Amino acid sequence: MRTDTPLLSTRALAFAIGIGLTLFQIWLLFYPQQPLLERPIHLCAALILLFLYKPLETPALPVWLKRGIDAVLILATLLVGAYYLQGFERLTTRMENVSPVFPIDIAAGFALVALLLEGARRAVGWILVWVLLAFIAYAFWGNYLPGWLSFRGFGIEAATEITTMTTAGVLGITTSTSVGFIFYFILFGAFYAAVGGGQFFIDLAIRAAGRATGGTAKAAIIGSSLMGSISGSAVANVVSTGVFTIPLMKRTGIPGHRAAGIEAIASTGGQIMPPVMGVAAFIMAELLGIPYVEVALAALIPAVAFYLALILVVDLAARRDGVRAMTAEEVAETETIIPRLHLILPPLVLIALLVSGYSAPYSAVIASVSCLVVPFLRRNTWIGWKEVREAFLEAPKQAAEVAVPIAAIGLVIAVAVQSNLALKFAGSLMALSEGSIYASLALAMLGCIVMGMGLPTVAAYIIGAVLFVPAIQDLGIPPLAAHFFIFYYCVLSMVTPPVALASFAAAAVGQASTMKTSLSAFGLSLVAFFIPFGFVFDVGILGEGTFMGVAFSAFGLLISTALWAIAFGGWCVRPLAIPTRAVIGAAGLAAVIAPSGSIVWLGGLLVGWGVVAALVVFGRGNPAWLSGPVFTKPAIE
Repeated sequence: MRTDTPLLSTRALAFAIGIGLTLFQIWLLFYPQQPLLERPIHLCAALILLFLYKPLETPALPVWLKRGIDAVLILATLLVGAYYLQGFERLTTRMENVSPVFPIDIAAGFALVALLLEGARRAVGWILVWVLLAFIAYAFWGNYLPGWLSFRGFGIEAATEITTMTTAGVLGITTSTSVGFIFYFILFGAFYAAVGGGQFFIDLAIRAAGRATGGTAKAAIIGSSLMGSISGSAVANVVSTGVFTIPLMKRTGIPGHRAAGIEAIASTGGQIMPPVMGVAAFIMAELLGIPYVEVALAALIPAVAFYLALILVVDLAARRDGVRAMTAEEVAETETIIPRLHLILPPLVLIALLVSGYSAPYSAVIASVSCLVVPFLRRNTWIGWKEVREAFLEAPKQAAEVAVPIAAIGLVIAVAVQSNLALKFAGSLMALSEGSIYASLALAMLGCIVMGMGLPTVAAYIIGAVLFVPAIQDLGIPPLAAHFFIFYYCVLSMVTPPVALASFAAAAVGQASTMKTSLSAFGLSLVAFFIPFGFVFDVGILGEGTFMGVAFSAFGLLISTALWAIAFGGWCVRPLAIPTRAVIGAAGLAAVIAPSGSIVWLGGLLVGWGVVAALVVFGRGNPAWLSGPVFTKPAIE
C-alpha cells in the first residue's frame, strides 16, 4: 500500500483540511495575523495532513493499533493547536526570560516537539530525527562535552520557552517562510502540473532538442530544468518527469544508469534555477532579510552556466560514444506544441508579476489562478473537476511534507544560536583551516555534502547556514555569496554518494543500479561543483555590480565552465586522451575559481582554449602529441 495516499476513509477528511489550509493561506495574504497565531495553525494543519497522507506503516503492529496511534497523534495535534489559539495573546505579550513558564506551556511544548519528530520521520526518514535528537540532547547535557563544545545547558523551562513559546524556535524563521512563501509556490507548482504543464515542458524539450546529437539527454535536461524550476523539489521532479525521460534516453542507446543519472542531476539543478528554485531559496531570502526576487536574480547566471555546461557534456559524450539522435518519427510521436503553446502563460504570469514588483506570495497565487483559466483558451486543453481536485489535493500534501521537517529544524537553529554553538563552531573552523580561505571553503563544502547525505536540501542548508556561514563571512566574503556557497553544495548533496536521494529515486524509476546511477549523476554534477568558488571570489557572477562588470563576469564563467565541460565530455573533434583532458580540465578549473580578469583566470583561459583550438585545427590529423592513449570508456558511467 502506498504510504503517501490517505486511507479511503480519511481521503475526504484530508481533502477538506487541505482546502481549509489553502483558504486560510489565501486569507492570510490579505489579512495577516499575529505570528503566534498564524504559524501554529499552519503547522498543526500540516501535521494533521502528514499523519493522514502518511499513516503509520509498521508490519509488526495490527492495523487497528496503527490507525489508533494515528488518531492519537491527530488528537494531540488538535490539542496543541487549541493551546496556541487560546493563549496566543499571552504568548505574544509576555516578556521572554521574565514572564513565568507554566506547566501547560511545558506540556504543550513537549507534545509539539514529539509530534514534529514523528512528522519529520514520516516525511524524510530517520536521519533528520537523529540530528534533531542530537541537538535536543546538546541543549540539556552540553555541559558534559569537552572543550569548545561545552556550555552550561538549558533547564526544562528555558528550553520550552526558547523552542516553542517564541518566534525563535519551531515557530521561527523556518515556519515563517513556510507560511509566507513556500506554501504559495507549492500551490502554483501543483496547479501547473495538474493542468499539464510538466508534460508540456517535456514535449517542448523533445521538439526543440530531440533531433540533435544526444537529443534525448538534452531534452531531459531542458524539460527537467524547466519543471524543476517550478516544482523546486529534486525527488518529486525525478519521479514526475523521469518516467518519460529515462525510458526515452534508453531507447536511443544511453545505458539505464547513465540515463537515470542525467535525470537526477537535471532535476536537482531545478533547485538553483529561477524563477521558483527550491524551498531553501526562500529560507535564504528570510535569513538575509532581502526580497526573494533578489535571490532569484542572483541565482540566474550560475544556473545558466550550470545547465549550459551540462548540455555540453552530454553532447560531447554522445558524439564520443555514438549515441543516436531521435528520428523524425519518434519526435512526431509527442503531442504537437502549437495547440498547447498557451500553457506557457502561467510561468510567464509569475515572472512578469515578480519583475513588476508584486510580492512573491501574491504573484504565486495569481499565477495559480491563471492555471485554472489558461487551459480554457483552447478546447484541446480544457480541464475538469478531476484536475482541479488533484491540484487541491497535491498542494497541501506537498506543503505539509515541507512544512513539518523545516519547522522541526527550528530546534536546531534555536539551540545553536542560544548556546552560542554557531559562533564557537565558526571559530573552530577558522582555527582548523589556519585562516586559509581556500581551506575554510573546502571544509565548509565537505561539511555541507556530508550533512546533505540523506537530508532534504532545505534541512541541510539551514544547518549549514547556521554553522558555516558565520565562519565564511569572517573571511571577508559577502553574506549573499556565503549563503549561496552553502546552498549550492547542499543542493549537490542530493546526487553525492553514498546517500543521494535524487539519484536513488532516478535509479528506481529507471530500474538501474543505485550505485552506478549515483556515480553517474555525481560525475555530471562536477561541471557545477566549483562554480560556488567562482562567485565567492567574483560577486559579479551573482549579479552584483555595474552592468558591464556583471556581463564580463558572466562571460568569464560561461567560457570557463565550457572548458571544464569539454574535459569531462572527452571529445573535441576526436576522442580526447587522458593527458589532453587533464590539461583542459585543470585550465578550466583554474579559470572557474579565479576572479574574472585575474592573471590566473586569463592564464587558464589562454591555456585551455589554446589546446582546444589546436585540437580543432590539428585534431583530425591525429598527431602523436595530441592523441596518446585514447580514453574510450564513457566518462560518465
